[in-house]
Amino acid sequence: METFNHKLNTYLESWMGPRDQRVRGWLLLDNYPPTFALTVMYLLIVWMGPKYMKHRQPYSCRGLLVLYNLGLTLLSFYMFYELVTAVWHGGYNFYCQDTHSAQEVDNKIINVLWWYYFSKLIEFMDTFFFILRKNNHQITFLHIYHHASMLNIWWFVMNWVPCGHSYFGASLNSFVHVVMYSYYGLSAIPAIRPYLWWKKYITQFQLIQFFLTMSQTMCAVIWPCGFPKGWLYFQISYMVTLIFLFSNFYVQTYKKHSGSLKKEHQNGSPASTNGHANGTPSMERTAHKKLRVD
Repeated sequence: METFNHKLNTYLESWMGPRDQRVRGWLLLDNYPPTFALTVMYLLIVWMGPKYMKHRQPYSCRGLLVLYNLGLTLLSFYMFYELVTAVWHGGYNFYCQDTHSAQEVDNKIINVLWWYYFSKLIEFMDTFFFILRKNNHQITFLHIYHHASMLNIWWFVMNWVPCGHSYFGASLNSFVHVVMYSYYGLSAIPAIRPYLWWKKYITQFQLIQFFLTMSQTMCAVIWPCGFPKGWLYFQISYMVTLIFLFSNFYVQTYKKHSGSLKKEHQNGSPASTNGHANGTPSMERTAHKKLRVD
């Protein structure tokens, strides 16, 4: 296994250049196979989990969901705060920032971005909760693609560009996750759920995040500073895929549903006369049946 890892690392370095030595010895970062194996295990659970649960009662997981979402909310806030304060006080350049230009700040950014990478492993639990609660309609291509790809992408980011211009997307995403996981934590409490009105704005916020990340990445292409351009082109391409998939989700979930509500109202449907059914706002009730996108 050690020989295989050595050969794989040699091949990756011959293709992508030398790895950043500042992360040598860090948990999960020395070799790629553990991250890849964890992703394969995730995909196997995604495939086999619904089959296992098919003839079983769904689990509530309410208490666990509150704790899990609270934990990720706090972790996301920590990462956002640490990244923003480090960049602000360290004088990082917004338009382009190399990976070897501000040692003390770079080291702090690397430490926080390792937690960001590791948080992508923790977030596999999003899918596992769907399986346990038998919310299989929420396990979509977008959901699996986003979760499986992020962990792997960030293994490569941490090994080649673990600071510098890499900070921006992680900072924005951490802030979005503060909003998102706080919402899902609160929505696990039935007494609070009727008062949560901002679910559809989370997707809008995510789309804004992708556009801003792509725009800021393009700045480093236009005004280069030594940050590897291959990484910039890859990030732009990845953002395009997320914009396409999340936009499609938003249209399918909210725009079409809004049109159907108007049609029901015109037809005098009882379900739409006051926007409520069984004590739950009809828009919110349907949205809960739609996929959770994160």
